[in-house]
Amino acid sequence: MKIADIEFSKYPVFLAPMEDVTNPDFRMLCKRFGADMVYTEFISCDALIRDIPRTLQKLTINDAERPVAIQIYGREPEPMAEAARMAESANPDIIDINFGCPVKKVAGKGAGAGLLRDIPKMLEITRAVVNAVKTPVTVKTRLGWDDDNKVIVDLAEQLQDCGIQALAIHGRTRAQMYRGEADWTLIGEVKNNQRMRIPIIGNGDITTPERAKECFDHYGVDAVMVGRASIGCPWVFRDIKYYLENGKKAEPLTFEEKKEIIKSQVQSSIDWLDERRGILHVRRHLAATPLFKGIPNFKDTRIAMLRAETKDELFSIIDSIRL
Repeated sequence: MKIADIEFSKYPVFLAPMEDVTNPDFRMLCKRFGADMVYTEFISCDALIRDIPRTLQKLTINDAERPVAIQIYGREPEPMAEAARMAESANPDIIDINFGCPVKKVAGKGAGAGLLRDIPKMLEITRAVVNAVKTPVTVKTRLGWDDDNKVIVDLAEQLQDCGIQALAIHGRTRAQMYRGEADWTLIGEVKNNQRMRIPIIGNGDITTPERAKECFDHYGVDAVMVGRASIGCPWVFRDIKYYLENGKKAEPLTFEEKKEIIKSQVQSSIDWLDERRGILHVRRHLAATPLFKGIPNFKDTRIAMLRAETKDELFSIIDSIRL
């Protein structure tokens, strides 16, 4: 499979863009465990144009994480085109447009999935970004605004006509947010549309190696994208990739090996930010990780782990955890 001139293996597995999750240290960790492509956090075009320091920091990418996509969002063509040019200066492999974020502060202001209610403007923005840069442009979106407006089959063709090089589809509507099960039926319909020439990336509820294989086999997608299942569990890419390539499950990592991975993530987060902010950032992963689920009488330890304020304190708690 190829996106523009970027070649991928038979079963590409991508790390989905996630706000407050896919910063450089986490992207590098997922890359280490086999993610074929990674995406930055969401980048507001308005904040980028205003040179907001925290937003500019999101443009930081490393050669070791390539191929990497910078994802931008906004609600007007000209600012999006300007932001795309700024993103291009960071030399990403791909510039991705976010037409899928469902949260109120984005979609409610007419950006992200909010543009599923204004398809002409979505297409205008897409054309403006494609025309503004030489870097390949891709799009990530959803099935539609709600159950009565699942427009993705026709929309996919329209976006392709704008010049994008690949399309990622989350199998939910904006109204669903992240509730219920992802519906891959329409993703498969888009992929099997003979008029579609660009790669189709499926997203939504890829949580196990078996489900990833099923989505490749049943819906014919060119790649799958893993999002929330990677939070606190970057080794999910190792497990999925091994299963896809070998037809059997990988030898599981031990509990102690996984604890060391979590600790390395903490350290990387601290190195990227600083001790206080790094620990605050990684708490989301500590809270979500499946590693500690099912341990009897774990509540007090979990609370202490999420309240730890120094690396030494946090590592001492993690080291003390036993199955």
